[in-house]
Amino acid sequence: MTEPKFDVVVVGAGPAGAAAALEAARAGCSVALVERGPFPGSKNVYGGVVYGRVLDELVPAWWEEMPVQRWVTRRSTMIMTETQALTVDFRSQDWGRPPYNGATAHRAELDAWLAGLAVTAGAVLIPSTVVTGLLRAPDGTVTGVRTDRPDGDLTASVVIACDGVNSFLAKEAGLWSGVPAPLVTLGVKETIALPRSTVEERFGLSGRDGLDIEILGCTRGIPGGGFLYTNLDSVSLGVVVDPHRLAAAGVRPEALLADLKAHPAVRPLVRGGEVVEYGAHTIPEAGYDGMPELAGDGILVAGDAAGMCLAAGLWLEGVNFALGAGMYAGRAAAAALAAGDTSATGLASYRRTLKDSFVLADHRKLRKAPGLVLSDRTQRQYPSLICEVVEGMFQVDNPRPKPGLGALVRRGLRRHGIRKRHLVADALTGWRSFG
Repeated sequence: MTEPKFDVVVVGAGPAGAAAALEAARAGCSVALVERGPFPGSKNVYGGVVYGRVLDELVPAWWEEMPVQRWVTRRSTMIMTETQALTVDFRSQDWGRPPYNGATAHRAELDAWLAGLAVTAGAVLIPSTVVTGLLRAPDGTVTGVRTDRPDGDLTASVVIACDGVNSFLAKEAGLWSGVPAPLVTLGVKETIALPRSTVEERFGLSGRDGLDIEILGCTRGIPGGGFLYTNLDSVSLGVVVDPHRLAAAGVRPEALLADLKAHPAVRPLVRGGEVVEYGAHTIPEAGYDGMPELAGDGILVAGDAAGMCLAAGLWLEGVNFALGAGMYAGRAAAAALAAGDTSATGLASYRRTLKDSFVLADHRKLRKAPGLVLSDRTQRQYPSLICEVVEGMFQVDNPRPKPGLGALVRRGLRRHGIRKRHLVADALTGWRSFG
């Protein structure tokens, strides 16, 4: 049998792959980090929020060197109809100093920084290389990867698949048949340049403070939502939708984004800005119940490749789960190599560690949340109901007396065809998910 060229081959130099390569290299393993782009982050146009506390384990005082646009000190949830918008806004200056909570960042910068840490630790970065398949032993054990290079085979004792949503490596290894189609969403985003002083004035920010707005009711009833994140001298504005329902409605995603930009609650925030970047990306939203097997003989799966994106309305997270899963995958691979057992059994510590960590604990706790958030009632009826009730509370119709909150809710439920039992059932699901 050919001796492996590497102890570990990591496919994909995103946050999960870079964290896996970093930990495995630190443990003394020979590591190849394979990236299809010319450099880590070159395929990403992401500009969003990164929750970096998981980096406490990877990079002490990470906030001193991580490429950050702004520290998120304001977190808002906006519920809208075509003509209305209700925003719940929270601000905490505690989030604007170490150890911080979240930050806006550009993936091109973030990925390059993380991969650089792995290279400094001893990993070999192999860019501009497409992995085309797995190498297998006669018994089916994964023994490396094939690439599009002339001398393309890279043999290894462990392959860590961080190759993104709908991971073909996990499928080829028999770990995953793919995320069920309705639970993959499509995100489209524009980066809109504005002077830094304008960003700070319009959003009530100063210094490196930043704002994260998550939006419900902006997708014409198609399951999904919107977002607006502030960068230093730009904002990231986008929508995330179910692509199959989008196609059935005959709507283009850029039309939804144009709707959002033109909404009375958003238009003043982006007025005069220049679109400098447009991108689209598929997002796994199946949650805990849609994840593949995470370990096989000679292979581990992490990040988007394992469906580790939490889209639960109040919480929209992905990079932190990718970092955590990658970190634990790198450690599990190193431990299996040290023990001389890289079979599925030898690599099983990976899932056990994930189960005890926030990665699977949060997904398991919120396993019902995606279904609730993407349901027709949440997408179509509740935004209108909430905005109508709030408008009724503040509407002054003298000489008629004020109707009272209970009367407004009952009237809204009737108007929108929402039965009380549905409201109670959704409230219970929400309580069990978020409580």
